[in-house]
Amino acid sequence: QVQLVESGGGLVQAGGSLRLSCAASGRTGATFNTYAMGWFRQAPGKEREVVAAISWSGSRTYYPNSVKGRFTISEDNAKNTVYLQMNSLRPEDTAVYYCAAREGASVPSSYLEWDYWGQGTQVTVSS
Repeated sequence: QVQLVESGGGLVQAGGSLRLSCAASGRTGATFNTYAMGWFRQAPGKEREVVAAISWSGSRTYYPNSVKGRFTISEDNAKNTVYLQMNSLRPEDTAVYYCAAREGASVPSSYLEWDYWGQGTQVTVSS
């Protein structure tokens, strides 16, 4: 079992930045680098969508067009932590942001294919 705990959400004005962190524990440590990691978000009334994902090796990343060039995913394997740097935030980025993990090399965009989830952290962008 893998436990994920997000932090770093909050209220920010449009154009501002936030950095989210996700600390992983459980079946990690030496095996953390065998998990793909991702960040998803869900706004009220909308389906959960991926905003960034990184392969277990760190060699591949994925961003949808809606955040490409503004969001960056990174990880620190020594700390079992993955980050999401969000710049140039827009009101439409307002959502609950979730950290996710899955075993294996691929980084699918569908939330249905991810195995472990954090509790979520609220990000609110005011106009």
